[in-house]
Amino acid sequence: MGELEGSYRVLQTPGIRLGAQFNPGISTLEPGQSLSGNMGSGSKSHGRWLQIRVQGLDDSQEFFDVDPKAIGQYLLSEVFLRGNLIERDYFGLEFQNMQMNWVWLEPTKPIMRQVRRPANTLFRLSVKFFPPDPGQLQEEYTRYLFSLQMKRDLMESRLICTENTGALLASHLVQSEIGDYDDAADGDFLRTSKLLPYQEKVQERIMELHRRHLGQTPAESDFQILEIARKLEMYGVRFHPAADREGSKINLAVAHLGLQVFQGNTKINTFNWSKIRKLSFKRKRFLIKLYPEGPHQDTLEFLMASRDQCKIFWKICVEYHSFFRMFDQPQPKTKAILFTRGSSFRYSGRTQKQLVDYVRENGNALSSPGHVSPGHVSPDSAVDSPQVSPVSSKGPLCLSPSFQMSTLSLPGQTPSPLQSPILSEVGSNARLEEEEEEEGRRKRYPTDKAYFIAKEILTTERTYLKDLEVITVWFRSAVIKENAMPEALMTLLFSNIDPIYEFHRGFLKELDQRLAFWEGRSNAHVKGDYQRIGDVMLRNMCALKEFTGFLRKHDEVLTELEKASKRLKKLETVYKEFELQKVCYLPLNTFLLKPIQRLMHYKLILERLCKHYSPTHRDHGDCKEALKEVAEIATQLQSSLIRLENFQKLTELQRDLIGIENLTGPGREFIREGCLYKLTKKGLQQRMFFLFSDMLLYTSKGVTATNQFKVHGQLPLHGMIESENEWSVPHCFTIYSAQRTVVVAASSKVEMGKWIEDMNMAIDLAKKSQEKSSIFLDVSLEQEQESEDDMNSSHTSLDKQTHHRANTTMHVCWHRNTSVSMSDHSQAVENQLSGYLLRKFKNSNGWQKLWVVFTNFCLFFYKTHQDDFPLASLPLLGYTVSTPEESDGIHKEYVFKLQFKSHVYFFRAESEYTFERWMEVIKSAASTAGRMRHNERETF
Repeated sequence: MGELEGSYRVLQTPGIRLGAQFNPGISTLEPGQSLSGNMGSGSKSHGRWLQIRVQGLDDSQEFFDVDPKAIGQYLLSEVFLRGNLIERDYFGLEFQNMQMNWVWLEPTKPIMRQVRRPANTLFRLSVKFFPPDPGQLQEEYTRYLFSLQMKRDLMESRLICTENTGALLASHLVQSEIGDYDDAADGDFLRTSKLLPYQEKVQERIMELHRRHLGQTPAESDFQILEIARKLEMYGVRFHPAADREGSKINLAVAHLGLQVFQGNTKINTFNWSKIRKLSFKRKRFLIKLYPEGPHQDTLEFLMASRDQCKIFWKICVEYHSFFRMFDQPQPKTKAILFTRGSSFRYSGRTQKQLVDYVRENGNALSSPGHVSPGHVSPDSAVDSPQVSPVSSKGPLCLSPSFQMSTLSLPGQTPSPLQSPILSEVGSNARLEEEEEEEGRRKRYPTDKAYFIAKEILTTERTYLKDLEVITVWFRSAVIKENAMPEALMTLLFSNIDPIYEFHRGFLKELDQRLAFWEGRSNAHVKGDYQRIGDVMLRNMCALKEFTGFLRKHDEVLTELEKASKRLKKLETVYKEFELQKVCYLPLNTFLLKPIQRLMHYKLILERLCKHYSPTHRDHGDCKEALKEVAEIATQLQSSLIRLENFQKLTELQRDLIGIENLTGPGREFIREGCLYKLTKKGLQQRMFFLFSDMLLYTSKGVTATNQFKVHGQLPLHGMIESENEWSVPHCFTIYSAQRTVVVAASSKVEMGKWIEDMNMAIDLAKKSQEKSSIFLDVSLEQEQESEDDMNSSHTSLDKQTHHRANTTMHVCWHRNTSVSMSDHSQAVENQLSGYLLRKFKNSNGWQKLWVVFTNFCLFFYKTHQDDFPLASLPLLGYTVSTPEESDGIHKEYVFKLQFKSHVYFFRAESEYTFERWMEVIKSAASTAGRMRHNERETF
């Protein structure tokens, strides 16, 4: 019988699968040729040449003939050449030294000086640098090798995870190796292949999960493996045992962000590169010198087993910092004539930035490097390395083996502390000053307003891409793991959003590169005029037109997802559980609105640029054309966005309210939500009111484990009137409906005015409508009385369980005693902002540097823009924003003050422009005063 279409029953070698000529670690012997025969053949004299054994990531072995005087780079180049490996700089060769520790082969040193008996040593190809996002890997073959590294790490108990996650990873490995599920084939494969140390225990689970991957290609399996692995705390972690000053046993590790400290398998601290001033070692002591922050010590000391282990770890830190943080590779240190201080060790490969740019620019036309002559280093012939600029030529972070070495100086330093390390952009190049007295010198970033507007495009694009990942990466993983979504809906959802996500990944890289050139973080600025952004925007806004069809389908996607989650219990459960994860920091369906809302942001920012530039400015023409392009797309999608925002809000309320069904009925529009005090037998009681185009709901927050609101009354707008009255209660008005009269009081005259204005408008619209509300619930007095009892006990411990998201606007309105309209929501969408700020509490001494995202009337705080979820949030409704007073004792530029009652925060921006932008967006969210009438929404 023939093979079924879409299955992968035939076990293919990676070389066949990916079209590679050879692969590292994959045998290249001809059929019938023995290993011994291969070793004895060839034109080279084996009496003079070393024969070195290299194990590939698939555990097969190859032999390489190497001159005894050759340096490490020669062997590395031979391995990469035979494997046709393009993104080679992520990889290295490791071997076990005399102490049985795995160490990396250094490219610039002779092999014989590193390995005592090379011919008897097993070298193995391994991933050396683990990027935080597998999407940064450009080649399918590279992702395959990374998946093999995950397989090795699982088996060696390096990639520690729960048994269920281990089984899920193993199931993708099985799919990658043998294709679609087959009971007999799975059993045979798992009997002969060891994927997990505890494999027998979870074998049935592996097979069960494998059954769900039907039709998944090997490349898709590799991607899933990397997506799951990268979210694990132990992804890419390599332990280096040490002890702290108290003698407690800990493990040190290094990652793309900096140094990590583990106690057992639990990460207890991370020191970002941007916080580290100098790394050094002295005998067995490994020292981390931090930038001083307040009263805390600025030097941390760890004791390792030996000087050699200290030096090994220090070298790894040097390489990680250079690879991930620098734009250009560091130049070798100039040799001193008489004597030297410290180590001359430097990272000698391409940086990640150079590697990504090179692969992207050259595509599939990449040539392999030529052979490197033994005994010396030659540049990779396939790489056109740019001249290293003076800024970056001195090397990366000060990572010296003695205390007398130089210290770290930062690029782009202005008088504002926002250029301190943690607030540097990713990839910003921390430069090395060779003399201590040069520590105070800083390169300045541009001060032109256009630069800061362009930077706003970059920072908000970073947040936007992270928001897309909530759907494309995290939610996809959740539904696949539980097999919770029908295939048709999966196709509809991800075939629409995946192409958009991929486009914006490329766009973000372009923006990042342009800002780097503008700031001078790369030497490319000397080759051309890069202090502009219009050309980048025009090119990408034109490209966005291709995605209009995808954007038009978002209406259908949102509707179908909502229908399916109501119909399918498993999907509903996964949906609700996913919303409780930290990464889903907003209601899930809001992320589906982001692509259309992003068009609005481009339009508004480009309008600011066009307004800033004079018509004769070289960048004005491109910006004006880009604005025209994006405005055209936005206009086409305007009505769709209004529908989507309304539908999203109704579905969000449906989940938050108990006691009403079919809230998303056709024709219903959300108008306002907020807190009012309702007159009852027990006096004025706090209630949450919701005004729609056809009815008014009022609810109470009772004793529920889910933090939801319970509906107590629905009043149809048809026939309703309202009026201020003679009650002695301040800000009081009466609502007369067909069956009931309700007396309510607002918290202020302004709040009362908002409610009356919106209710009168809604009542007028209802009168004009020929349809009467078909939904009406007559709530009895007994039920209303019960709700008073609920209110009296609403502050019990149950209220703290917050199983439902507690930072949605309805909960904030409840606690801040205010209200928000749909117009306010629409305006808040326009005013999204992201960037680094310094934060200071009222009574604290130091400033904390944070990545801050403003959206949905709320500030979300992250350590860096790379974090997947916020550390904390600050809802802004009810806050006032101002500049500090003299009594606050804040004598810094660009500082604004946030205050709600006794809660006071200070934030410092990096420039006048960013300060004004933060003030603008926070004012709009805090006061919600600048509203548009609901029936007069502006177009965008």
